[in-house]
Amino acid sequence: MLLALVLLSSTACAGWGGGVGAGGPNSINVLMVNNQQMVDLQRLTAEHFTKQTGITVNFTVLPENDVRDKISQEFSSQAGQYDVATVSNFEIPIYARSRWIAPLDDYIAKDPTFDQADILKPMTTSLTAADGKIYGEPFYGESSFLMYRKDVLAAKGLTMPAKPTWDQVAQLAAQLDGAQPGMKGICLRGQPGWGQVFAPLTTVVNTFGGTWFTADWQAKVNAPEFTNAVQFYVDLVRTHGETGAPQAGFTECLNNLIQGNVAMWYDATSAAGSLEAADSKVKGKIGYAPAPVKQTASSGWLYAWSWGIQNASTKKDNAWKFISWASGKEYEQLVGEQIGWSSVPAGKRASTYSNPQYLAESSSFAAPTKAAIEAADPKNPGVQPRPALGIQFVDIPEFPDLGTQVSLQVSAAIAGQVTVAQALDRGQQLADDVAERYRSRSEGSG
Repeated sequence: MLLALVLLSSTACAGWGGGVGAGGPNSINVLMVNNQQMVDLQRLTAEHFTKQTGITVNFTVLPENDVRDKISQEFSSQAGQYDVATVSNFEIPIYARSRWIAPLDDYIAKDPTFDQADILKPMTTSLTAADGKIYGEPFYGESSFLMYRKDVLAAKGLTMPAKPTWDQVAQLAAQLDGAQPGMKGICLRGQPGWGQVFAPLTTVVNTFGGTWFTADWQAKVNAPEFTNAVQFYVDLVRTHGETGAPQAGFTECLNNLIQGNVAMWYDATSAAGSLEAADSKVKGKIGYAPAPVKQTASSGWLYAWSWGIQNASTKKDNAWKFISWASGKEYEQLVGEQIGWSSVPAGKRASTYSNPQYLAESSSFAAPTKAAIEAADPKNPGVQPRPALGIQFVDIPEFPDLGTQVSLQVSAAIAGQVTVAQALDRGQQLADDVAERYRSRSEGSG
């Protein structure tokens, strides 16, 4: 999906503390995605959380696609096998409407040391359902920004604007083509998927004045604003983008920037940790600018892997204690001291970005990351009202399928197999089928 972190295994595993169902009333079962931050959490849990609280944590860990399927099955059936699961800001409002997850407000109120006010406001907003209650707490989060080779721009006598527009980025991409042997001006995702090409592309649509749906559920996928944004994106990546763009996702663009194949890249703020890693060829050479805009003041996306408690859980108190620890300030300090400050699950707390130990490791990208997240507005990401939360997605159950189907058409346009108009006309038909269902529901309840 959007948080592009290292996936470690393709098989499930029981974490430290035993398998699912192990232990008695003083244990909880946690189902989570298998990226590096979560593996770090497993390794620290028994020695610290269990030792402090006496609560045993039984982890089940799966790759992203598998864990999403399993969480959906588990929570929709309310089987109660798992007490806590990793759910994103896409799922949480949907699950809250279905009453699959428990509100956390009472726990937050009784736990002042958790310090909800320290959670970055856009994160809290994206994890709050229509009833005004909070249903998730972020473990880490991200927005998006423009990454560029400072040294390459300087050698060409070019300057990155403090707040670049997409028109300026396109002009820079043209000037940076061939700046070094084999170097292209920019990398942009072209790989099909609602969380691949449409992660960055929907933010471009937003700032060009487009939207998937209007507030009254009119599909606008082939409207002029949406079309102009997609045409711009397709033209830019076809003319000045990376080799193999129709198959390029986060990982491919990350590798292209590190290997010197591209001069710029618009993508997730979480990429900065890899770019500035000790063994990175471009460490210290990357600049970070806000997500490019056209008609809006900002256009970065918003994503968070977060913790939710299953409504059917009979161990909600213990589940909250785990969430409070795993998303708390002390846990970040623990990770920094025992694993390293570059491994801290950042992107969720304001206090992280004033921690001198963290800043010593991330000074080049910490401030741009925090600014990008704080500028993200999941309620108002474009120029018109929206029918559902979301910046780079529409927060409805149908969107993963819709977005993926339309993305196949857009990737085909990047490959030159269809025109943008043809791609979006097909997308409009799919979007209108979804919109019709929501219009019918509104009319039926009116």
